[in-house]
Amino acid sequence: MSSINIALDGPAAAGKSTIAKRVASRLSMIGAMYRAITYKYLQNGKPENFDYLINNTKLELTYDEVKGQRILLDNQDVTDYLRENDVTHHVSYVASKEPVRSFAVKIQKELAAKKGIVMDGRDIGTVVLPDAELKVYMIASVAERAERRQKENEQRGIESNLEQLKDEIEARDHYDMNREISPLQKAEDAITLDTTGKSIEEVTNEILSLL
Repeated sequence: MSSINIALDGPAAAGKSTIAKRVASRLSMIGAMYRAITYKYLQNGKPENFDYLINNTKLELTYDEVKGQRILLDNQDVTDYLRENDVTHHVSYVASKEPVRSFAVKIQKELAAKKGIVMDGRDIGTVVLPDAELKVYMIASVAERAERRQKENEQRGIESNLEQLKDEIEARDHYDMNREISPLQKAEDAITLDTTGKSIEEVTNEILSLL
């Protein structure tokens, strides 16, 4: 499968990142990065000069035999911090900035040129990997996505309100689908996969079967 690139797109909490890691693990591939830039944005006090932020950012994707895929930001492993609530709340905003997208897309395309890549995001099949051999557009009901996010928060010891999570997810969907730069949309040749009511293993197997 090393000659195949896989693009996974879809709205927040549809299961993209989790499934990307599973599929990548099964196929020895790697995945995505906007959260790392968002983490740096927050750590630097939310600067509005994104050109300066990006020009002083070093981002690397590595693979650890024990921990799996890791993301190095300015030579520091920040992988374990990228699912924090503050990062989740700001990632759509940061990812909508042109300097950020140009920076990330350049790295993603360099990786994709080597083939054997699994990438997840909002514009992977439409902008980053328009020639990916397999494109999957993952969706799930707002109720289920909110429940998944709440469960993730509980596992991290973070308190959250289910109804508030539903409102936040709907708001993020609207923002992602209507932003000017690389809005969330399904590629014409993408296969829609509704993950509502399906286990991680079931979705992973469905994507692998599509290969």
